[in-house]
Amino acid sequence: MSIKNKLKTFFAVDDEYEYEYVEEEELQVPEAASRKERRENVVSLKAMTNSSKVVLCEPRSYSEAQEIADNLVNRRSVVINLQRVEHQQAKRIVDFLSGTVYAISGEIQKLGPHTFLCTPDNVDVSGSITEMLEEDNREKGW
Repeated sequence: MSIKNKLKTFFAVDDEYEYEYVEEEELQVPEAASRKERRENVVSLKAMTNSSKVVLCEPRSYSEAQEIADNLVNRRSVVINLQRVEHQQAKRIVDFLSGTVYAISGEIQKLGPHTFLCTPDNVDVSGSITEMLEEDNREKGW
């Protein structure tokens, strides 16, 4: 034996392991277990409907528009009552929220003379309230 071999055996660098290769048998999953796995992919509709919310806001100044926009960004619908805000402030709030709604691909609709509905893109709104609005718009100058 050479000195190199003696050092290898002394420091146990030499691998003396035997490797045994065993072929894995195909595991057969019972049908009941596979059906259970399929059921785990199903999402309950009740769970999905609980996640949507509508927030009612009645701002008193333009500074509260950011809070309303945050609700929209968090995918919540917002109904805004602007009766307690001055007309100029109300216009600014509506302009700001229109930009927010546009940015998130949402929608804004006027429900009454001082009431608006802002919705994110995950909410579909059908129908409209136009008969009364046309008269009020002429009077108020919206």
